[in-house]
Amino acid sequence: MLGQVVVTLVVAAICLAVWGRVAGLSALVGGGISVIASAVLAFIGFASPAGAAAERVARAFYVGEAAKLGVTVTLFVVVFMTLKVMFPALFGAYIATLFVYWIALANALPPLSGTGAAAKR
Repeated sequence: MLGQVVVTLVVAAICLAVWGRVAGLSALVGGGISVIASAVLAFIGFASPAGAAAERVARAFYVGEAAKLGVTVTLFVVVFMTLKVMFPALFGAYIATLFVYWIALANALPPLSGTGAAAKR
């Protein structure tokens, strides 16, 4: 999430400098939605006690993902109904933070061994 926060602040600063206050705030809000949703997933997903059964841990992450989706949709609806935003900045920052999330997730996964061209060499 720290990476998402950094990307949000950088994108918001760039939008503010190039397109003005509304764009900067829009980028900040878009990135903030992603950060908050990721925090909800982390809070729920990692709530299982140490040594919990694999099924319980998996269930917690499924519930966390569902909550993340619900929070994301809710926050976007609230933003659309209450703020005047610049949509490219809002969604650009949101998408940029999603890339950070996906990269962090990919780096956390164990490497695939015994498959692919690298294993055949």
